[in-house]
Amino acid sequence: MQPGPGEPGASQPKPSPLADTRRFAAYERKSVIDCAVYVDGCRQPGNPAFDEALAEVRENGQGFCWLGLYEPNARLMTSVAKTFGLHELAVEDAVHARQRPKLERYDDQLVMVLRTVAYVAANDLSASSEIVETGEIMIFVGPDFVITVRHGAHGTLRGVRRALEARPTRLAQGPGAVLHAITDHVVDDYLSVIRRVEADVDHMEELVFTPGNQSIIASVYLLKREIVEMRRAVHPLGSPLHTLVTNTDLGIPKEIRRYFRDVADHHTQVTERIAEFDGALTALINAALAKVTNQQNDDMRRISAWVAIIVAPTLIAGIYGMNFDHMPELHWRYGYELALGLMAFIGIGLYLGFKRKDWI
Repeated sequence: MQPGPGEPGASQPKPSPLADTRRFAAYERKSVIDCAVYVDGCRQPGNPAFDEALAEVRENGQGFCWLGLYEPNARLMTSVAKTFGLHELAVEDAVHARQRPKLERYDDQLVMVLRTVAYVAANDLSASSEIVETGEIMIFVGPDFVITVRHGAHGTLRGVRRALEARPTRLAQGPGAVLHAITDHVVDDYLSVIRRVEADVDHMEELVFTPGNQSIIASVYLLKREIVEMRRAVHPLGSPLHTLVTNTDLGIPKEIRRYFRDVADHHTQVTERIAEFDGALTALINAALAKVTNQQNDDMRRISAWVAIIVAPTLIAGIYGMNFDHMPELHWRYGYELALGLMAFIGIGLYLGFKRKDWI
Protein backbone atom coordinates (compact mmCIF):
# COMPACT_ATOMS: atom_id res chain seq x y z
CA MET A 1 0.00 0.00 0.00
CA GLN A 2 1.49 3.31 -1.07
CA PRO A 3 1.60 6.10 1.57
CA GLY A 4 -0.79 8.92 0.96
CA PRO A 5 0.15 12.54 0.38
CA GLY A 6 1.73 14.13 3.47
CA GLU A 7 2.37 10.73 5.13
CA PRO A 8 5.90 9.56 5.99
CA GLY A 9 7.55 8.04 2.97
CA ALA A 10 5.35 9.87 0.51
CA SER A 11 7.23 11.62 -2.27
CA GLN A 12 7.08 15.39 -1.99
CA PRO A 13 6.09 17.37 -5.08
CA LYS A 14 9.01 19.18 -6.65
CA PRO A 15 8.65 22.95 -7.05
CA SER A 16 8.00 23.87 -10.61
CA PRO A 17 10.45 26.08 -12.53
CA LEU A 18 7.64 28.62 -12.83
CA ALA A 19 7.32 28.79 -9.04
CA ASP A 20 11.08 29.30 -8.71
CA THR A 21 10.95 32.05 -11.32
CA ARG A 22 8.13 33.82 -9.50
CA ARG A 23 9.93 33.62 -6.16
CA PHE A 24 13.10 35.00 -7.72
CA ALA A 25 11.13 37.81 -9.35
CA ALA A 26 9.55 38.71 -5.98
CA TYR A 27 12.95 38.68 -4.28
CA GLU A 28 14.41 40.79 -7.06
CA ARG A 29 11.67 43.39 -6.65
CA LYS A 30 12.49 43.55 -2.93
CA SER A 31 16.27 43.75 -3.35
CA VAL A 32 16.34 46.15 -6.30
CA ILE A 33 15.74 49.47 -4.56
CA ASP A 34 16.03 51.66 -7.63
CA CYS A 35 17.35 51.58 -11.18
CA ALA A 36 17.54 54.57 -13.45
CA VAL A 37 19.30 55.95 -16.53
CA TYR A 38 20.93 59.40 -16.35
CA VAL A 39 21.79 61.43 -19.43
CA ASP A 40 23.48 64.83 -19.02
CA GLY A 41 22.70 64.62 -15.30
CA CYS A 42 18.96 64.18 -15.80
CA ARG A 43 17.03 61.08 -14.86
CA GLN A 44 15.27 59.53 -17.81
CA PRO A 45 11.59 58.60 -17.53
CA GLY A 46 10.60 55.10 -16.51
CA ASN A 47 11.87 52.49 -14.09
CA PRO A 48 13.58 49.90 -16.30
CA ALA A 49 15.06 46.58 -15.26
CA PHE A 50 18.83 46.72 -14.84
CA ASP A 51 19.55 44.81 -18.06
CA GLU A 52 17.23 47.11 -19.99
CA ALA A 53 18.84 50.19 -18.42
CA LEU A 54 22.36 49.13 -19.38
CA ALA A 55 21.24 48.19 -22.89
CA GLU A 56 19.63 51.63 -23.28
CA VAL A 57 22.80 53.42 -22.20
CA ARG A 58 25.07 51.42 -24.48
CA GLU A 59 22.70 51.66 -27.41
CA ASN A 60 22.52 55.46 -27.13
CA GLY A 61 26.22 55.80 -26.33
CA GLN A 62 25.69 58.40 -23.62
CA GLY A 63 24.84 58.66 -19.95
CA PHE A 64 25.05 55.90 -17.33
CA CYS A 65 22.74 53.74 -15.28
CA TRP A 66 22.63 53.57 -11.48
CA LEU A 67 21.42 50.33 -9.89
CA GLY A 68 20.76 50.25 -6.16
CA LEU A 69 20.57 46.86 -4.39
CA TYR A 70 19.82 45.92 -0.79
CA GLU A 71 21.21 42.65 0.60
CA PRO A 72 20.99 40.69 -2.68
CA ASN A 73 21.42 36.93 -2.67
CA ALA A 74 23.93 35.01 -4.76
CA ARG A 75 21.47 34.32 -7.58
CA LEU A 76 20.59 37.97 -8.06
CA MET A 77 24.23 39.08 -7.87
CA THR A 78 25.19 36.42 -10.42
CA SER A 79 22.58 37.81 -12.78
CA VAL A 80 23.84 41.36 -12.21
CA ALA A 81 27.44 40.25 -12.71
CA LYS A 82 26.66 38.64 -16.05
CA THR A 83 24.83 41.74 -17.23
CA PHE A 84 27.49 44.27 -16.19
CA GLY A 85 30.59 42.07 -16.52
CA LEU A 86 31.61 42.22 -12.86
CA HIS A 87 34.52 40.19 -11.54
CA GLU A 88 33.50 37.03 -9.67
CA LEU A 89 35.64 37.83 -6.61
CA ALA A 90 33.98 41.18 -6.16
CA VAL A 91 30.54 39.57 -6.59
CA GLU A 92 31.29 37.07 -3.82
CA ASP A 93 32.29 39.93 -1.51
CA ALA A 94 29.06 41.76 -2.30
CA VAL A 95 26.93 38.80 -1.18
CA HIS A 96 28.67 38.01 2.10
CA ALA A 97 29.42 41.58 3.24
CA ARG A 98 32.37 40.88 5.52
CA GLN A 99 34.85 43.32 3.99
CA ARG A 100 37.05 46.05 5.36
CA PRO A 101 37.00 49.45 3.63
CA LYS A 102 39.05 49.14 0.48
CA LEU A 103 39.40 50.21 -3.15
CA GLU A 104 40.15 47.66 -5.87
CA ARG A 105 40.50 47.96 -9.63
CA TYR A 106 39.42 45.36 -12.16
CA ASP A 107 40.41 46.56 -15.64
CA ASP A 108 38.17 49.57 -16.29
CA GLN A 109 36.04 49.03 -13.16
CA LEU A 110 36.49 50.25 -9.59
CA VAL A 111 35.12 48.43 -6.55
CA MET A 112 34.96 50.39 -3.31
CA VAL A 113 33.84 49.08 0.07
CA LEU A 114 32.57 51.46 2.75
CA ARG A 115 31.59 50.58 6.30
CA THR A 116 28.54 52.49 7.48
CA VAL A 117 28.10 53.50 11.10
CA ALA A 118 24.92 54.36 13.00
CA TYR A 119 24.40 55.44 16.61
CA VAL A 120 22.00 53.42 18.73
CA ALA A 121 20.31 55.70 21.26
CA ALA A 122 20.00 54.30 24.78
CA ASN A 123 18.74 55.89 27.99
CA ASP A 124 21.16 53.85 30.10
CA LEU A 125 24.52 52.77 28.73
CA SER A 126 24.80 49.98 31.26
CA ALA A 127 21.60 48.41 29.95
CA SER A 128 22.56 48.70 26.28
CA SER A 129 24.35 45.89 24.49
CA GLU A 130 25.29 48.02 21.48
CA ILE A 131 25.94 51.71 21.00
CA VAL A 132 27.31 51.72 17.45
CA GLU A 133 25.94 49.60 14.61
CA THR A 134 27.94 48.99 11.46
CA GLY A 135 26.87 48.03 7.97
CA GLU A 136 28.42 47.94 4.53
CA ILE A 137 28.06 49.61 1.15
CA MET A 138 29.85 48.17 -1.87
CA ILE A 139 30.09 50.36 -4.95
CA PHE A 140 30.86 49.06 -8.44
CA VAL A 141 31.88 51.87 -10.79
CA GLY A 142 32.23 51.32 -14.53
CA PRO A 143 32.46 53.69 -17.48
CA ASP A 144 28.68 53.67 -17.95
CA PHE A 145 27.20 52.30 -14.73
CA VAL A 146 27.19 52.48 -10.95
CA ILE A 147 25.99 49.60 -8.76
CA THR A 148 25.51 50.10 -5.03
CA VAL A 149 25.04 47.08 -2.77
CA ARG A 150 23.96 47.93 0.76
CA HIS A 151 23.93 45.68 3.82
CA GLY A 152 22.46 46.72 7.16
CA ALA A 153 19.26 48.41 8.24
CA HIS A 154 20.82 51.89 8.19
CA GLY A 155 22.81 53.77 5.56
CA THR A 156 20.02 54.22 3.04
CA LEU A 157 21.06 56.02 -0.14
CA ARG A 158 17.69 57.41 -1.22
CA GLY A 159 18.62 60.84 0.11
CA VAL A 160 21.92 60.77 -1.77
CA ARG A 161 20.18 59.90 -5.02
CA ARG A 162 17.59 62.65 -4.58
CA ALA A 163 20.28 65.22 -3.74
CA LEU A 164 22.26 64.32 -6.85
CA GLU A 165 19.18 64.39 -9.05
CA ALA A 166 18.57 67.93 -7.77
CA ARG A 167 22.05 68.90 -9.06
CA PRO A 168 22.19 67.79 -12.71
CA THR A 169 25.49 69.57 -13.36
CA ARG A 170 27.20 67.43 -10.71
CA LEU A 171 25.50 64.24 -11.83
CA ALA A 172 26.49 64.98 -15.43
CA GLN A 173 30.11 64.33 -14.42
CA GLY A 174 29.36 60.62 -14.50
CA PRO A 175 29.69 57.63 -12.19
CA GLY A 176 32.60 59.28 -10.36
CA ALA A 177 30.19 61.90 -9.03
CA VAL A 178 28.00 59.17 -7.57
CA LEU A 179 31.02 57.53 -5.96
CA HIS A 180 31.99 60.84 -4.34
CA ALA A 181 28.46 61.61 -3.15
CA ILE A 182 28.08 58.23 -1.45
CA THR A 183 31.52 58.41 0.16
CA ASP A 184 30.86 61.94 1.36
CA HIS A 185 27.50 60.85 2.79
CA VAL A 186 29.06 57.95 4.71
CA VAL A 187 31.86 60.09 6.15
CA ASP A 188 29.35 62.77 7.17
CA ASP A 189 27.49 60.05 9.06
CA TYR A 190 30.77 59.27 10.83
CA LEU A 191 30.94 62.88 12.00
CA SER A 192 27.35 62.74 13.25
CA VAL A 193 27.99 59.55 15.21
CA ILE A 194 31.22 60.99 16.63
CA ARG A 195 29.35 63.96 18.07
CA ARG A 196 26.88 61.68 19.84
CA VAL A 197 29.57 59.34 21.11
CA GLU A 198 31.45 62.36 22.44
CA ALA A 199 28.44 63.16 24.64
CA ASP A 200 28.55 59.58 25.99
CA VAL A 201 32.27 59.87 26.75
CA ASP A 202 31.69 63.14 28.61
CA HIS A 203 28.87 61.50 30.56
CA MET A 204 31.16 58.61 31.47
CA GLU A 205 33.78 61.05 32.77
CA GLU A 206 31.21 62.67 35.05
CA LEU A 207 30.06 59.30 36.37
CA VAL A 208 33.57 57.98 37.00
CA PHE A 209 34.57 61.04 39.05
CA THR A 210 31.26 61.31 40.90
CA PRO A 211 31.57 60.00 44.49
CA GLY A 212 29.49 56.92 45.21
CA ASN A 213 29.44 55.40 41.70
CA GLN A 214 31.14 52.04 42.11
CA SER A 215 29.66 49.92 39.28
CA ILE A 216 30.35 52.27 36.35
CA ILE A 217 33.38 50.37 35.03
CA ALA A 218 31.20 47.93 33.04
CA SER A 219 29.68 50.86 31.13
CA VAL A 220 33.14 52.26 30.37
CA TYR A 221 34.23 48.89 29.00
CA LEU A 222 31.08 48.77 26.85
CA LEU A 223 31.74 52.20 25.38
CA LYS A 224 35.39 51.35 24.71
CA ARG A 225 34.35 48.17 22.89
CA GLU A 226 32.08 50.24 20.64
CA ILE A 227 34.87 52.74 19.99
CA VAL A 228 37.13 49.87 18.92
CA GLU A 229 34.41 48.61 16.56
CA MET A 230 34.01 52.08 15.08
CA ARG A 231 37.77 52.44 14.64
CA ARG A 232 37.89 49.17 12.69
CA ALA A 233 35.10 50.42 10.44
CA VAL A 234 36.49 53.91 9.86
CA HIS A 235 40.27 53.86 9.98
CA PRO A 236 41.02 51.63 6.93
CA LEU A 237 39.13 54.05 4.65
CA GLY A 238 42.06 56.47 4.76
CA SER A 239 44.12 54.58 2.18
CA PRO A 240 41.33 54.31 -0.47
CA LEU A 241 40.57 58.03 -0.08
CA HIS A 242 44.23 58.90 -0.55
CA THR A 243 44.28 56.79 -3.72
CA LEU A 244 41.18 58.50 -5.09
CA VAL A 245 42.71 61.92 -4.44
CA THR A 246 46.19 61.26 -5.87
CA ASN A 247 45.81 58.58 -8.55
CA THR A 248 45.02 60.06 -11.95
CA ASP A 249 44.65 56.69 -13.71
CA LEU A 250 41.34 55.63 -12.13
CA GLY A 251 39.07 57.42 -14.57
CA ILE A 252 37.82 59.87 -11.92
CA PRO A 253 37.46 63.42 -13.30
CA LYS A 254 39.88 65.99 -11.89
CA GLU A 255 37.05 68.06 -10.43
CA ILE A 256 35.69 65.05 -8.56
CA ARG A 257 39.14 64.24 -7.19
CA ARG A 258 39.22 67.73 -5.71
CA TYR A 259 35.99 67.01 -3.87
CA PHE A 260 37.50 63.81 -2.53
CA ARG A 261 40.11 65.93 -0.76
CA ASP A 262 37.37 67.41 1.41
CA VAL A 263 36.08 63.92 2.19
CA ALA A 264 39.60 62.85 3.15
CA ASP A 265 39.93 65.84 5.48
CA HIS A 266 36.66 64.94 7.23
CA HIS A 267 37.80 61.35 7.51
CA THR A 268 41.03 62.50 9.15
CA GLN A 269 39.02 64.48 11.68
CA VAL A 270 36.98 61.39 12.50
CA THR A 271 40.00 59.13 12.96
CA GLU A 272 41.66 61.70 15.22
CA ARG A 273 38.55 62.00 17.37
CA ILE A 274 38.25 58.23 17.63
CA ALA A 275 41.88 58.05 18.80
CA GLU A 276 41.14 60.74 21.41
CA PHE A 277 38.07 58.84 22.65
CA ASP A 278 40.06 55.62 22.84
CA GLY A 279 42.75 57.28 24.92
CA ALA A 280 40.21 59.04 27.14
CA LEU A 281 38.34 55.80 27.82
CA THR A 282 41.59 54.01 28.64
CA ALA A 283 42.32 56.73 31.18
CA LEU A 284 38.79 56.43 32.55
CA ILE A 285 39.20 52.67 32.97
CA ASN A 286 42.44 53.24 34.89
CA ALA A 287 40.75 55.90 37.01
CA ALA A 288 37.78 53.65 37.70
CA LEU A 289 40.07 50.76 38.67
CA ALA A 290 42.04 53.06 40.96
CA LYS A 291 38.79 54.24 42.50
CA VAL A 292 37.68 50.66 43.13
CA THR A 293 41.10 49.82 44.60
CA ASN A 294 40.95 52.82 46.94
CA GLN A 295 37.46 51.86 48.02
CA GLN A 296 38.60 48.29 48.69
CA ASN A 297 41.53 49.57 50.75
CA ASP A 298 39.17 51.78 52.73
CA ASP A 299 36.84 48.85 53.32
CA MET A 300 39.74 46.69 54.46
CA ARG A 301 40.84 49.37 56.94
CA ARG A 302 37.36 49.52 58.39
CA ILE A 303 37.09 45.74 58.60
CA SER A 304 40.54 45.50 60.20
CA ALA A 305 39.63 48.17 62.76
CA TRP A 306 36.47 46.38 63.82
CA VAL A 307 38.31 43.05 63.93
CA ALA A 308 40.91 44.58 66.27
CA ILE A 309 38.16 45.95 68.51
CA ILE A 310 36.48 42.55 68.68
CA VAL A 311 39.71 40.58 69.17
CA ALA A 312 40.59 42.20 72.53
CA PRO A 313 37.46 41.10 74.45
CA THR A 314 37.49 37.78 72.62
CA LEU A 315 41.04 37.16 73.81
CA ILE A 316 40.16 37.94 77.43
CA ALA A 317 37.03 35.79 77.27
CA GLY A 318 39.02 32.98 75.66
CA ILE A 319 41.71 33.01 78.34
CA TYR A 320 39.30 32.98 81.25
CA GLY A 321 37.16 30.43 79.50
CA MET A 322 39.86 27.77 79.88
CA ASN A 323 38.63 27.09 83.46
CA PHE A 324 41.96 26.17 85.04
CA ASP A 325 41.81 25.82 88.84
CA HIS A 326 44.74 28.15 89.46
CA MET A 327 44.10 31.39 87.56
CA PRO A 328 44.50 34.95 88.93
CA GLU A 329 41.26 36.46 90.17
CA LEU A 330 39.27 33.41 89.12
CA HIS A 331 37.53 33.12 92.51
CA TRP A 332 37.54 36.83 93.26
CA ARG A 333 34.13 38.37 93.94
CA TYR A 334 34.58 41.17 91.43
CA GLY A 335 36.51 39.23 88.76
CA TYR A 336 33.53 39.12 86.38
CA GLU A 337 32.99 42.88 86.59
CA LEU A 338 36.71 43.48 86.18
CA ALA A 339 36.83 41.35 82.99
CA LEU A 340 33.83 43.15 81.49
CA GLY A 341 35.30 46.54 82.38
CA LEU A 342 38.64 45.63 80.87
CA MET A 343 36.94 44.48 77.66
CA ALA A 344 34.94 47.71 77.45
CA PHE A 345 37.99 49.86 78.20
CA ILE A 346 40.15 48.24 75.53
CA GLY A 347 37.31 48.24 72.97
CA ILE A 348 36.44 51.92 73.54
CA GLY A 349 40.09 52.88 73.46
CA LEU A 350 40.66 51.14 70.14
CA TYR A 351 37.46 52.62 68.69
CA LEU A 352 38.50 56.18 69.60
CA GLY A 353 42.00 55.61 68.21
CA PHE A 354 40.72 54.29 64.89
CA LYS A 355 38.08 57.02 64.74
CA ARG A 356 40.78 59.67 65.15
CA LYS A 357 42.64 58.16 62.16
CA ASP A 358 39.41 58.02 60.15
CA TRP A 359 39.54 54.26 59.84
CA ILE A 360 35.96 53.97 61.08
